[in-house]
This record gives sequence, C-alpha cells and structure tokens, in this order.
Amino acid sequence: MKIACLQMDVRLGAAAFNLARARGLCEEAAARGADVLLLPETFNLGFFPREDLPALADPEGERVRGTFGELAERLGVNIVAGSAVTRRGDRVYNTAYVFDRTGACVASYDKTHLFTPMGEHEYFTPGDHLCTFTLDGVSCGLIICYDLRFPELTRSLALRGIDLLFAPAQWPAVRVAHWQTLNRARAIENQIFLACCNGCGTAGETVYGGFSAVYDPWGTVLAEAGPGEEIILADCDFAVKEQIRNSIHVFRDRRPELYKI
Repeated sequence: MKIACLQMDVRLGAAAFNLARARGLCEEAAARGADVLLLPETFNLGFFPREDLPALADPEGERVRGTFGELAERLGVNIVAGSAVTRRGDRVYNTAYVFDRTGACVASYDKTHLFTPMGEHEYFTPGDHLCTFTLDGVSCGLIICYDLRFPELTRSLALRGIDLLFAPAQWPAVRVAHWQTLNRARAIENQIFLACCNGCGTAGETVYGGFSAVYDPWGTVLAEAGPGEEIILADCDFAVKEQIRNSIHVFRDRRPELYKI
C-alpha cells in the first residue's frame, strides 16, 4: 500500500480556497500512484476560527463528504479526509471522514480529546466512539492531533487489531519535537504502521509545524516532510508487522490484570 500525506498550508476561515487546494493536492498524489491520501486536521477552515464558527462549519459534513466522496471515486483512491469543522444541529465537531475507492464513506470519527490549551473544548463537542475501518483489506484506525498524547486510545485501537493508524493534525511548530517523538512511540509500542499528516504555515497567531511522516512498526521513518507544504509518499509492507510481532511478543506478554487505568 502506498500512502500519501498531503501536508497543507491551511488558510484560516477560507473554506473555498482550502477545499480547492485540497482537491488539487489529492489529484497530484493520485497521479503519483498513491493508494491512500491523508489530509491534515480541520483542512476546510484551519484550527480554528472563533468568530461565527457555527456559521462557518460544514452542516452535517455535506460539502466535505460530497467533494471527497466524488473525488475518491473519480481518482480510484482511498481518501482519509483529515478532519473538517462540521455542525450537527447546534453543535460543532472536529470530524474525520474516510472514503474508499468507490467513493463510499466507510467511517467517520469525531475528535475525542479536545485541546483545552487553545480553547477547543469551548467551541467543539467531543466525540464518543473509537474508529476502525478497512481499506484495501488493511485494518485501520484513526485519531486526531491531541488524541496522540493519550496512549490508551491508540492501544485500544491496536487491541482491536489495526495494522495502520492515521493521525491528521494541526500541531504547532513550537512542539514539533513532541509530534515526532509521540508518533514514533505510538508506532513502536503498538507494532503498527502510522501515517501522520500535519498542517504547516501560519493560521491566526499560530505557526504549524509540518514534518508529516509515515513510520513502520520499528519506528523507522519511511517518508518525512519538512516544514512547508508538500506531498510525501511511502510504501508499506504489512508483512513487516508480523515479523516484528513474532520476534517481540508485546501483545502476548502484556499483563492487563495489573493495569489500572
């Protein structure tokens, strides 16, 4: 499976521009032979416009679902549409949608851990479910940005049997070392492939860090971006995961009866 991370400079509040830019990046990545395209967090509006947020949010995710469902079918690729600012009723969510090669929306996920240091919890409603799905026969999971700091979430997905984790984000440049360390750690400790796609550039007063990457279960970097807008691609050989799990039996050797979380 060839995975493309579409590291994007997202403009704050500029939905039309951002959706057009995301479509262009998807078309470029598909032309380069990618099987799965991963966009960053809140790629439709950025992270995140405070003023009139409910009015700016995508109602029921209709615009994102319509745009990227059609695009996945037309390009014949799978798209993990990062996340988008959406609205259901009077509540705003940070929602990811996943589309298979037929354009079907096979999964959705609302970010469960809202980033209180930037006030996300004051504007968004947290999700209440985990997210697993299958793309091209590969068992996958999905988290969003701040979720990365909660290892029990990724371990819960790993215990459900995922081989590949997607992590879209808008992670600030000032903490990019944390971004790199935590993504590598989640891949190593859970013996999974991990594709993480960050935003870049400046939105509001925050500079976002880039350095999107794909890691194998050893924590080896298969591809990594720099700080600016770019597309990276990596080939994932899932036979590697079984080799690793057969040599270091982390899941067999667990002692869950001792863990009090």
